[in-house]
Amino acid sequence: MKHIVKWESIVSISLFLMLWEIIPRIGLIKSTFLPPLSEVMVMFIQLSLSGELLKHTSVSLQRALLGFIVAFFAGTTLGLGIGWYPGFAKFFDPVLQLFRQTSAFALFPIFIFVFGIGEFSKVAVISYACVWPILLNTVNGVRNVDPYLIKCARSMAASDWVIFQKVVIPSLIPSLATGVRLAGASAILLLVAAEMIGASAGLGFMIIDSQNTFQPARLYSAIITMAAIGLCTNYFFVYLEKKATVWQEERHIA
Repeated sequence: MKHIVKWESIVSISLFLMLWEIIPRIGLIKSTFLPPLSEVMVMFIQLSLSGELLKHTSVSLQRALLGFIVAFFAGTTLGLGIGWYPGFAKFFDPVLQLFRQTSAFALFPIFIFVFGIGEFSKVAVISYACVWPILLNTVNGVRNVDPYLIKCARSMAASDWVIFQKVVIPSLIPSLATGVRLAGASAILLLVAAEMIGASAGLGFMIIDSQNTFQPARLYSAIITMAAIGLCTNYFFVYLEKKATVWQEERHIA
């Protein structure tokens, strides 16, 4: 079955790329709006050799990584507190429920008003989008810890800190890994929007600048790069998620 899926994927991608090359060539879509794939790849190679693509990509990755790191520490810290301490949860839950329903795209103008159009607002909106899957999955992981394990630890006179270290944190890793993977996808999605306003570098800036200067091949080169980064990020976090939960699968098998 895996081999069938693999070949189906190769065929579907090959068909998509072939249609991308043919459709503009035969005039179904004007090449000024959708250049043939071969022209886009020529531009992609030129941008790579000139260093322009690397410059914009590195700036985007730095913003996404910084926003993700801030979200990870904020989400896990707050999630552990909410999941473990009922009083903490009652205090913060109403505010969190309000903000989690608000899209990061809707709040982006407010981030600009408050923090300006510099780097801080871009990192802040990425962090805002990333923090929710990490926070919610951390809370879920803490609350779903097996009560029997906690009772066993308490029966051996383990302190709350020891229970937290030896029982709670290992048990929430599978749920946290899922939240981290979802947050990684959110970082890439918000990155484009964040860089389209008030940026002078980055793939999002490259996309909007190519649109304004009417360079479609350059625009699609930036889009392809962004898609490749998103795909690689997803596979990387899926790999980490499997590694983080392998002990759980082995326990079920045993």
